Amino acid sequence: MKGYLHSFESLAAVDGRGIRCAVFLAGCPLRCVCCHNPDTWDMRNATETTPEELVRKIARYKPYFREDGGVTFSGGEPLLQAAFIEEMLPLLAERKIPYAVDTSGAVKLTDTVKNVLAHAQTVLLDLKYPNDALYLAYTGCDMQLPYEVLQYLESIQKETWLRTVVIPAINDSEDALEAYLQRMKDFSCVKKYELLAFHTMGFYKYRELGIANPLEQTPALAPERLNALQQFVDNRLAQIKKA
Repeated sequence: MKGYLHSFESLAAVDGRGIRCAVFLAGCPLRCVCCHNPDTWDMRNATETTPEELVRKIARYKPYFREDGGVTFSGGEPLLQAAFIEEMLPLLAERKIPYAVDTSGAVKLTDTVKNVLAHAQTVLLDLKYPNDALYLAYTGCDMQLPYEVLQYLESIQKETWLRTVVIPAINDSEDALEAYLQRMKDFSCVKKYELLAFHTMGFYKYRELGIANPLEQTPALAPERLNALQQFVDNRLAQIKKA
């Protein structure tokens, strides 16, 4: 089977526990207004690879993983290529390389997708918005599929880290984030809620690709604002878990 690879990051420290390789697979069903990698949307310009080739490349970095590290499959939307990832599972297991999945959850919950999620070390699931209206406005789809993925992760008690990109004038307030916290309160599989700052570093890609950038006039989120909001959600999530 062929997989379609957008890019490969050899030493990543923000895609799960420890030091990791990050494998960015091409293709995405969403068109998020805050996307900083619009070049991952299309598979046509991706590099073809096989499970064997990619696992050999990942294995070169195993000495850096230590106890907590591994490989993270990201994108794009990596679960669009769930069958390709599934073929790598025995190869990774043979080399004792754990993997995480960084996903939007915007895929049908097939048996193959379930298998890939079930064997992951951790699932990093984007909780982009707390309701259908906002999902439709800012991603082009509703939240049914991501919510079904979250329900499945809860049913198997898979360690899940939820992530939200915080965008100025859209969701950069405590009131806005409270809606996200209320959405996740019944999910004991959620062990961490991580806020990511909206940034403008990918704006040049829209220009190069000739794609309209819906947030072209939006500034990057200030680090101090991100830190304050992260402290808020950490405190609130701890309160919710105790309730």
